Amino acid sequence: MTRHRIPDRPRARARTAGAAVALLAALALTATGCEEAQQKAGDILSSATAEAAEQMNRIKDGVDAKDEVKAGPAGQDGDRTVAEITATNPKDKTADYTVRVDFRDAGGNLLDTVVLNIDDVPPGQSRTGRARSNRSLGGDTTAGVAQALRH
Repeated sequence: MTRHRIPDRPRARARTAGAAVALLAALALTATGCEEAQQKAGDILSSATAEAAEQMNRIKDGVDAKDEVKAGPAGQDGDRTVAEITATNPKDKTADYTVRVDFRDAGGNLLDTVVLNIDDVPPGQSRTGRARSNRSLGGDTTAGVAQALRH
């Protein structure tokens, strides 16, 4: 007569439960890692946004010139996202421009913000500057003029 071993059910359940606990712990660590990465990205964005606002607030006697500044398509320069920004001076004297550029993903979510200066734009002419993201952004990204001051 052949004897068949009947598995020890409590031991099998303990192994299954142990595997389930290990899997849940791994998933929790992965989720925590994602949350930490998202938190870090959010902190970086908050810092960049605060710095950009501070730079724009330093401009005294600036005039809103958002309609005089255009952003070109976003592209890549190494691991950074860049865009050509063009300021066109409609006035009769040379002007400087300080421009805040926002980089957004395809869903319109803000990814990064930078400030650049385009100096000595002659009357009736245009000059360009290059906005460069503070960090690697990845994915489909657009650049837009969030604020521009002529001074």
